[in-house]
Amino acid sequence: MFHPLQVREIERLTDDAVAVTFAVPPELRTTFRHTPGQHIALRRSVDGQEIRRTYSICTPATDQPVLRVGIRLVEDGAFSTYALKELAVGDTVEVMAPAGRFTLAPRSGHFVGIVGGSGITPVLSIASTLLDREPDAHFCLIRSDRTAASTMFLEEVADLKDRYTQRFQLIHALSREEQQAGLPSGRLDETRLRSLLPALLKIDSIDGWYLCGPYGLVQGAERALRALNVPRTHIHEEIFHVDNGTPTGPAAPAPAHSTVTATLDGRSGSWPVHDSESLLEAVLRNRADAPYACKGGVCGTCRAFLVSGEIRMDRNFALEADEVDAGYVLACQSHPVTEKVELDFDR
Repeated sequence: MFHPLQVREIERLTDDAVAVTFAVPPELRTTFRHTPGQHIALRRSVDGQEIRRTYSICTPATDQPVLRVGIRLVEDGAFSTYALKELAVGDTVEVMAPAGRFTLAPRSGHFVGIVGGSGITPVLSIASTLLDREPDAHFCLIRSDRTAASTMFLEEVADLKDRYTQRFQLIHALSREEQQAGLPSGRLDETRLRSLLPALLKIDSIDGWYLCGPYGLVQGAERALRALNVPRTHIHEEIFHVDNGTPTGPAAPAPAHSTVTATLDGRSGSWPVHDSESLLEAVLRNRADAPYACKGGVCGTCRAFLVSGEIRMDRNFALEADEVDAGYVLACQSHPVTEKVELDFDR
């Protein structure tokens, strides 16, 4: 469900990025209370076409939520272009309640974030909430940006470094610019991380790794961690952008005729699935309130439980391995393999 929220503040972060803060009325404070690392979906209509985009909340989680997101301009981006060039204080935007499972509920321990570009956004919320609430917690942020001028939330990260001098560690790499101090320039790829991480940290003492950013960085970081014998259960990932390409799921033949049964908000219905149509598209034709945001297998908003039947999931950059093993699928990427498939969006 979307709620109309007024834009309270727009802050220019870099030449191509802004932070947008929404005013949350008292009656919606519970609705928009978030867990560190969650995102919100924003919606607008252009020439009769609905556009939805997800953006991570960058502020600490509190009982009085401050709803602030970072938006970086994407080439030909329908929403990011609007946000940077047209959106103004006082405008109203339709906003969905916080969602997502790339989260860390504050607890004692030592945690690490490896981020690239705008991937800093959810990890900033995770780190700031953790350090504020848990006096025994430590956080190491390893971030990669193109240049210093393109780095989002510089002041906020500097503030963490000043406030938590003994518990917050910052490692910053620039891929296209030399620094006077710190790491030499270059990308944080798998090879570099495999040698860098053991020099910086006691790998087996880290309680959780949070990887966020472009697909290449996240996948490279995961491979580096697995090569360093980090358990898969300790690695959490969120990908901000994936180029269109080859599906990640195995190919499987589709039935000549198929039907999807879906339960949503306690109501069920059954509908035919058209040729090459995803299960989400089939449900949306009949239930406009079906949850979704990116339709690219990245955000996880359309997560549903597969009650019965078999499906082919083209891409999955949102669900953890244990979620898939438990029977959850991304409806936007799922196609029927059997004639009947049943989904439950309420589980």
